[in-house]
Amino acid sequence: MKKLLLVLTTVLLSFSAGVSFAKPGDQLKYLPVQDGGRIKPYDSFSKEMLEIVYGKSTYEGRKATEIILTWMLSPQAWADKKIFEVRNHQVLEALKLPKDQRYFNGQELFGSERFTLLRQELQAKRETKEKLNPYFQALQRLENQFFVFQEVAAGRMMKVLPPKEGTSWIAVADLPEAFQQKFVGITTAFVTYIGQVASGANAGDIESSATKLDESIVAFETAARAENPTAYDHDTKIKAEVHYNDFHPFRWAYVFYILAAIVLLLVWALSKESMMKASWVLLGLGFILHTYGFGLRMYIMERAPVSNMYETVIWVSWGVILFASILELIYKFRMILFAGTLVSAFALVIADFAPAVLDPTLQPLEPVLRSNYWLTIHVMTITISYAAFFLAFGLGDLGLFYYLKGEEKNHDKIRAIVTAIYRSMQIGVAFLAPGIILGGIWADYSWGRFWGWDPKETWALIALLGYLAVLHARYAGMIKNFGMVVTAIITFSLVIMAWYGVNFVLGAGLHSYGFGAGGIEYVSAFVAVHMLMVLYVWVIRQGRTKKSANS
Repeated sequence: MKKLLLVLTTVLLSFSAGVSFAKPGDQLKYLPVQDGGRIKPYDSFSKEMLEIVYGKSTYEGRKATEIILTWMLSPQAWADKKIFEVRNHQVLEALKLPKDQRYFNGQELFGSERFTLLRQELQAKRETKEKLNPYFQALQRLENQFFVFQEVAAGRMMKVLPPKEGTSWIAVADLPEAFQQKFVGITTAFVTYIGQVASGANAGDIESSATKLDESIVAFETAARAENPTAYDHDTKIKAEVHYNDFHPFRWAYVFYILAAIVLLLVWALSKESMMKASWVLLGLGFILHTYGFGLRMYIMERAPVSNMYETVIWVSWGVILFASILELIYKFRMILFAGTLVSAFALVIADFAPAVLDPTLQPLEPVLRSNYWLTIHVMTITISYAAFFLAFGLGDLGLFYYLKGEEKNHDKIRAIVTAIYRSMQIGVAFLAPGIILGGIWADYSWGRFWGWDPKETWALIALLGYLAVLHARYAGMIKNFGMVVTAIITFSLVIMAWYGVNFVLGAGLHSYGFGAGGIEYVSAFVAVHMLMVLYVWVIRQGRTKKSANS
């Protein structure tokens, strides 16, 4: 127990070390900027701009807050820098650029007539109103990269001053003379600060220049607030968003989930029941952080954070832990908690490492979603059902593992897993069915019809019918233990289609606010691998059954 407490103390100290505190030079992160239909800190704005162009939120170890300001102050210094990310091989081939290279400078990409011709080709494709395939999606991203860099460099993208009347803020390039002088004060202090950091000046000089930078920013903010106090009243949420960006609550959550899964493995390997408490503590810490991150997004955006694929992945992974914990407390099977921690950690890791596909940025709602009531009760209800089905899927994977190890010697474990799968499916159906009905009511409210066989509606119904068929077949005795394990995996492909496929593959229907691009090859491989795994275990099991019958 002493060793366990030592480990937990170390983990908690590491956790607390992840919390960043304001230091000289940090005030730049808190500068309010209007972008994308909302007011956000410069910290968020700079990271989003750099990720669009470069694909990452840092460049060669330097913060986005530094990089974006230098684009504006000295764009010519970036002319030869390879900052534009291009991954699509078809686009690279069309531009006559090497396919084994990922980053290029502006001249290589935009300096030839080929880029102009490709933009014309993209525009022609847009006019057809067809869904863009991966090639045209990559072209569209390239065009957006070009636009963003040009606008940031020209000072037109960064809007920092609220008008005396109206809602559209004034960009740096259009600031009145009085505010131009104040912004020049910021840039002068910034150049001095980064110059001293780059030259390796002594700590006292660096801290002094950082303090002057902070003072120049505060002076600009004070003047801007005086211009329009109501429009500039975002201090609390600005600070909350910078904290959210620095803290990474979901990253900490999946770290604790993985640690909880490791402790559960040790419980089995060492047969030490006393370690179960440690697994619950780690799971609890992860869940608290998960909930905290979710709450931060809700506070900042003033809505339920389930408006895009990233947010639903975060919500679903939260639901997996909730349902796994409830079922574990009831049945005490252990493997329910193990499957839940792994599934939730997997989802959070994917969300953390695939920002190009799952956009983590905080964005305003599309017009059709601007009803917090329906967003909360329909979207959160229907997506929480995916959490229960995802848990059943994870348990199905665990069940296949035990079938491979030996059906007879692991009979009790398999039976426990099947029970948990059945309960998880029941929970999922209990949420999915009313979620679909609530969606129909919202559709009638928004579009004037309850049901229109829209792809999103249709695939949600297909998923519901698929799980209902499995539950009824199990109740009637038509599906045995192995069948439940297999169907837990196979039927989840219906959820994947309703959840991901409609928006990212089909890209059709009235639910266009959820459309996205990317990741098709990875999701397809994920589904294919699991289907092959099911087939492999079935073949092995059939072989063992025949061998047992002949002996």
